[in-house]
Amino acid sequence: MAAKNATSTIPIVFNGSDPVERGLIISLARPGGNITGVSFMAVELHPKRLELICEVVPQARTVALLVNPNNANAERVIAALQDAARAKEVQLHILRAGTASEIGAGFASLAQLRVGALLVAGDAFFDSQREHLVALAARYSVPAIYYWRSYVEAGGLISYGPSLVTAFRQVGIYAGRILKGEKPADLPVQQPTTFELVVNLKTAKALGLTVPPSILARADEVIE
Repeated sequence: MAAKNATSTIPIVFNGSDPVERGLIISLARPGGNITGVSFMAVELHPKRLELICEVVPQARTVALLVNPNNANAERVIAALQDAARAKEVQLHILRAGTASEIGAGFASLAQLRVGALLVAGDAFFDSQREHLVALAARYSVPAIYYWRSYVEAGGLISYGPSLVTAFRQVGIYAGRILKGEKPADLPVQQPTTFELVVNLKTAKALGLTVPPSILARADEVIE
């Protein structure tokens, strides 16, 4: 948004979420102006992530969502998951955290709320706290699903989300096309076509969980 406010002529290529709702572009197909890029499905994937964590922890009747209230998509993510939780007949608690101390307080409340599984929303601040989040999930023995595979590589249980490598490659392709003379207004904003399901079996064992064969068969990577 700062770059958009700074110039209406210098081309801008972004990786981000919900660019239409946030006023970056007019539409995905015809972005208009000087901005194009790749839009992550930050809201739409959360019901699928709920489905996956409930498959891994079928006994969980209460789940929690950790969300940063400062994220522009926070309320839309909450609404999408509330609908999905009702459909699955599980109770959903919303934990809002915008600081490291609030993250800690949110995890500390899990036992009192009798939460059986946790969804961590996609968020740049959470990414900067990745090691802290994974350590807290281990300390409180809560099965958690994350947005990016990097959390699982750091010791998290499971993740489901777009491929960052594919998205960054597309940003580079667009930057190259613009440098060769094409206009951002003529380049449709891309959406992810590659999604990654990553599972950490070592973490599952530490939590006393047996990951269903149906999950392992679909996983893009299983960390042992």
